[in-house]
Amino acid sequence: MSGQPNNNAAGSAYNVSTVSRDLVAGVVVFLVALPLCLGIALASEAPPISGLIAGIIGGILVGALSGSHTSVSGPAAGLAAIVVAQLSVLGSFEAFLLAVFMAGLLQIGLGIARAGSLSAFFPTSVIKGLLSAIGVLLILKQLPHVFGDDNDPEGEMAFFQPDGENTFSELFTALIANYHLGAALVGVSSVIILVLWNRIPYLKSVPAALVVVAFGIGMQVLFENADASWSIKGKHLVNIPPADGGVTSYLTFPDFSAWTNPGVYFAAVTIAIVASLETLLNLEAVDKLDPQQRNSPSSRELVAQGVGNTFAGLLGGLPVTSVIVRSSVNVSIGAKSKVSAIFHGVLLVASVLLFPALLNRIPLAALAAILLVTGFRLASPKLFKQMWSQGRYQFAPFIITLVAIVMTDLLIGVIIGLVVSLMFILNSSLRTPVRRVVETKTTGEVLHIELANQVSFLNRAALMRILDKAPSGAELLIDASESDYVDPDILGLIREFKEKTAPARGVQVRLSGFREKYNLKNDGDALDQAEATLKSVSPLDALSILQEGNRRFRTGQLLSRKFDRRAVELAQGRSPVAAVLSCSDLRVSPEVLFDMGIGDLFSVRVAGSIIGNKSLGSLEYAIRVDQPKLLIVLGHSLCNAIDASVHALAAESLSQQNANSANEISIANEVLECATHDQCREIDSLDVPARHERLNELVKKSVERTVLAITERSEPIRQAVDAGELLVVGAVYDLETGSVVFLDQGKGEDDEKAVG
Repeated sequence: MSGQPNNNAAGSAYNVSTVSRDLVAGVVVFLVALPLCLGIALASEAPPISGLIAGIIGGILVGALSGSHTSVSGPAAGLAAIVVAQLSVLGSFEAFLLAVFMAGLLQIGLGIARAGSLSAFFPTSVIKGLLSAIGVLLILKQLPHVFGDDNDPEGEMAFFQPDGENTFSELFTALIANYHLGAALVGVSSVIILVLWNRIPYLKSVPAALVVVAFGIGMQVLFENADASWSIKGKHLVNIPPADGGVTSYLTFPDFSAWTNPGVYFAAVTIAIVASLETLLNLEAVDKLDPQQRNSPSSRELVAQGVGNTFAGLLGGLPVTSVIVRSSVNVSIGAKSKVSAIFHGVLLVASVLLFPALLNRIPLAALAAILLVTGFRLASPKLFKQMWSQGRYQFAPFIITLVAIVMTDLLIGVIIGLVVSLMFILNSSLRTPVRRVVETKTTGEVLHIELANQVSFLNRAALMRILDKAPSGAELLIDASESDYVDPDILGLIREFKEKTAPARGVQVRLSGFREKYNLKNDGDALDQAEATLKSVSPLDALSILQEGNRRFRTGQLLSRKFDRRAVELAQGRSPVAAVLSCSDLRVSPEVLFDMGIGDLFSVRVAGSIIGNKSLGSLEYAIRVDQPKLLIVLGHSLCNAIDASVHALAAESLSQQNANSANEISIANEVLECATHDQCREIDSLDVPARHERLNELVKKSVERTVLAITERSEPIRQAVDAGELLVVGAVYDLETGSVVFLDQGKGEDDEKAVG
């Protein structure tokens, strides 16, 4: 969780290589931040120097206090609209600075109160949507600058602009009318360099972004005396204002006399909330970009941002937040610690005071290329494919957050994404508040309603739907054994349904696992009570249960069942509905074919479904001890065991002297009871369709013979059949259709009409 600091030794290791990477990253972040600080100030209708002051404070002061290794702070485009609105309301920049100062104090208080833990509640889909939206905005907003259209200085704003223009119209205009030949050549070449640079192994040690900046300066010098259409000058270059009046001339101080203006307090609260939310979102997003996956202490970050905004208000700067564009560039360049953020702030100071002339030679097209490639990394097709593969509950909030941010701004888009994500969570909770497990019993189906660990009033509607759908005569078990909390509304619903609604509709309701404080009587386990009724079921009832189960299997309407450890424990000692002698060559278990639960069948599997002394002894044990009402001999179409025996008998290769095949003799002998050697040779010589048809006929005959053999050879089974306590039937499973066809053999008295 991002609210906890990371004390991993690997994350804190620091050496010469780390320092060099941080310094290089600081230079690149500085080059990206410089035009953005100026552009955001202009977009906020504030003095240009206020953006640079915010960038310096965000880099040096916030960077030093922050616990994040990779986050970079400064003026944020997401606050530009708020700054414009509050400047209009307060009437002066100095009064606005007082609101920024107060907002900083509020943020410090939020950090001390550990409000940063709120970041843990931001869904991953929304965070990834934020990152991708920033990437899309970078691509769309920087493309015009790559081609030399530098009429849009902010570079980080939302899709729609206040004047009605949008990014697509800007891009179209840049490509058609406002492109600049020299800047376009620098921009396109820079993109190519950035894409190809790291693919050349021996060039990886030199950061591609620095190469692009150096390339841009060189091309600007080269084009300086060229034709006017190629010369890169004026608005196409970085523009740092001169410090003619000294350092103090840059500073503006707040108007403390405005403290009586209620609007100042409203502005302070607005700035504090928006800046804090944007910081927490960006911090969470940047932590996900960090290759080392370090977690930043979010509450400490709020304190750091609060201190930064306090000083920004005192010195004439715009509000600062953690900013995703500069932070993502910082990560992509390879920054390892916050030294890069601090160093970028130092360079901002130096650029203003020492060497503005050199920086003013950097084409904006070169910087736009760096941001453009960063945008492609944030909004990669691979990420879209990954989110799509995770299903609609992840993809929908992701794509809606992305579109909302692109169409509006960061804060509104994230709020929309959070609302959509919450709606999906509520929808999931309302649809699946409980687990429904259906057990087939001799008296019908027992519906287990297993309540979740926490059952709130939000689950009331879904539980009502489940209870209302219970048909007349149904048996319900409502199980709260896994629940730590059940809302009083849910308890009232269950109590009313059991005492009033269920008796009126002929529904039997039992409760299990409810705590004494809920004042609901536990009636015991439905499995145990249903077991008592099994003794009175007839063989025909058992046969009907299995026929209905196979219908569900065949139509894909399998019951929801519980196959956990508890279900296995409850199954021990239960009387099965039927005993089944099936073929070990059948790849589908009888429990699946008949849609039965754990312990509902006593299963014996032998190749070819033949009967031998051991398999017959197992069935006699089942009839005597478990007392099932039905015994099924289950064969299946295209039985490999019988097919192999037919082939061996046709070739007469099976003999008592052949030790390797001695274990197969019993199967072959059973086949010989149904087909002669000549018939086996005939079957073996047929083409595939005809062979399969004859084999299936042989399977049916083998099953019928086994049914007769069981009742002839087993006295206990014959006695149970004669007493009407047991029905022995043959059945053949069709691999193609999934149906089990019961054969007209081995019936007890008056059972002939039930089979088929």
